[in-house]
Amino acid sequence: MRIHDISLPISPSLPVWPGDPAIVLEPAESMDQGSEYNMMRLSASVHIGTHVDAPHHFLNDHRTVENLPLEVLTGLCYVVQLPDGVDAITAEVLNGVPLAERTTRVLFGTRNSHLWARGETEFQTDFVAITEDGAEWLVERGIQLVGVDYLSVSPYEDSVPTHTVLLQAGVVVVEGLNLSQIPRGFYDLYCLPLKLVGADGAPARAILISR
Repeated sequence: MRIHDISLPISPSLPVWPGDPAIVLEPAESMDQGSEYNMMRLSASVHIGTHVDAPHHFLNDHRTVENLPLEVLTGLCYVVQLPDGVDAITAEVLNGVPLAERTTRVLFGTRNSHLWARGETEFQTDFVAITEDGAEWLVERGIQLVGVDYLSVSPYEDSVPTHTVLLQAGVVVVEGLNLSQIPRGFYDLYCLPLKLVGADGAPARAILISR
């Protein structure tokens, strides 16, 4: 068994969506400063690094992250590695992806993952994302979980349509994966968001296990 950690390390240098709160990770108590113990303080939005979106994020429907189905967040998934020349995950692009019948979880590796591999700390607006018609394609084929390798499943300039299509259909959205070292193929996925009551999303630790 081989475990692949596909989560982003959370630190103040990690990019966040423009306008979102910056990540603050700093000592609240320090033994070097005379305290009896060390303790860190974290301040950030719930959509940092590798994270899961709940429907409430875009639908305002009170379906929040603590109620997401764990049976969807864990199980067999397929990792797709798209060529660097793909700038958007459209229905046309997806028509060329060989998804096995009854696939319900799919993670998309794109040129985005090169950003994580080289340690890019500046937010990039030209990331590869899923278009509205690509989201409709995934819903029509019964996909229950979709993961992407940048901080949004939707294009930078058009965030609402893709999110709305997926979240209305109950598709679990995982964003901020690092798939730079993951070959195409089937894996067991374990993606567990923090159980934040009433939250529209949560950071997650995501791993793949080679079958």
